[in-house]
Amino acid sequence: MYSFSPKLRLVSIALLAVGLILFGIGYFMNHGIDAAKIEHMMEASHSAGHNIPTHSSEMVGPQDHKAHLEHATMQIHNQPLAAIHFVAVFAFGVSCAVLFFYCIQHAAHAGWSIIITRVMEAIASYIPWGGAILILIMILNVTHNGHLFHWMDPELTDPKSGQFDAILYEKKKFLNIPFYVFRNILYVAGASFFAWKLKQQSKKVDETKSHRDYQMLYRWAIGYIVFFGFCSAAWAWDWLMSIDPHWYSTMYIWYSMVSCLTSAIAVIILVSVYLKKKGFLPQFNDNHLHDLGKFLFATSMLWTYTWFAQFMLYWYANVPEEVNYFFGRFQHYGSTFLPMLIFNFLIPLMVMVSSSIKRNYKVVTTMAVIVIFGHLLDYFNMVMPGTVGPFWANPSMLILVIGAVLFIIGLFIFVVMNALTKLKLIPTGNPYLKESEIFEYPF
Repeated sequence: MYSFSPKLRLVSIALLAVGLILFGIGYFMNHGIDAAKIEHMMEASHSAGHNIPTHSSEMVGPQDHKAHLEHATMQIHNQPLAAIHFVAVFAFGVSCAVLFFYCIQHAAHAGWSIIITRVMEAIASYIPWGGAILILIMILNVTHNGHLFHWMDPELTDPKSGQFDAILYEKKKFLNIPFYVFRNILYVAGASFFAWKLKQQSKKVDETKSHRDYQMLYRWAIGYIVFFGFCSAAWAWDWLMSIDPHWYSTMYIWYSMVSCLTSAIAVIILVSVYLKKKGFLPQFNDNHLHDLGKFLFATSMLWTYTWFAQFMLYWYANVPEEVNYFFGRFQHYGSTFLPMLIFNFLIPLMVMVSSSIKRNYKVVTTMAVIVIFGHLLDYFNMVMPGTVGPFWANPSMLILVIGAVLFIIGLFIFVVMNALTKLKLIPTGNPYLKESEIFEYPF
């Protein structure tokens, strides 16, 4: 049984506390920005030539100074909610992707991965906690205490309103608050249920060592794969793409999901290696690390393919309504948008292509940290341009983002490691355990 180190527990609680304090400081700094300061920030942005819209709403309705100031005010005051939103969606997606990877192993009757079964189950324990944060963000948005989602403004779908938006009116059947609330509850409750059910069934297999019970675990794994396949696409629409509801991409759901899947494998590597180094998981060896390294490399290349395919098609077509999504990111997020390719593509390609390097614990864990950072930056680029616009390079935004990231990391560590203390690290009832213990990569 794993014992939660007092030192690591203290670190996780410290991260939680520091994150909350920093987020609180950033929140009060943000709400201390008055109208005069906002106008100055807007004029400074425009005078620097940064006038390309980052959101379709900027191209609809009045284009006078008053309208621009109102929009800038909303963007600046979106900073706190946007900061916690992008980290919360990312962490929830990563934990759900870990459970997806876990279920794929059972569906394929894979033997090599049985040693890390409990690691994946523990990481999936974060799902209800991360989901609770997302439900809270949803409540703030649907009650109009948050303004991350432009389409929630009822005037935009009212034909009698001067702010009427014909495109949003046509999308109203999907983008409406009651249906949005239902979908959010479905995502969180459904994923939480599967995380609980799969853990319970896995424990039952250990107790009974019954092939019939293992078959039920296989069936529940298939059920979650189906659930994740549909819901990961839908929550990418709801939590990310609907931030700018005029823009859409058929590649977006795969692009955002693979970002989480790559990070999920990186998290599995970090937890598994930590347990190995602390002596709790001696059965985890170079061969298991090598296979996880292969998945980390492969999913990094898959992410690059989906990112480039989406970017190339829009850039080549050069349709103004569509390519504006990228123009805004080039102009306002030049220091984060393309540079993330260094962490998500270039470094994994240069380092992880070697087979022998995938057995090096220090290199693979370092790569795991780099990949997680790179995809966190990716989610930052998905959320911030449409919610905060050009008003992100300031002290309050930096403090808010650092605070949100530290808080979620602290919560993630605390939940996952606490869950590990309640699990038997070796699934002794799994019929493929022996295969995992003697697994050896042939090359």
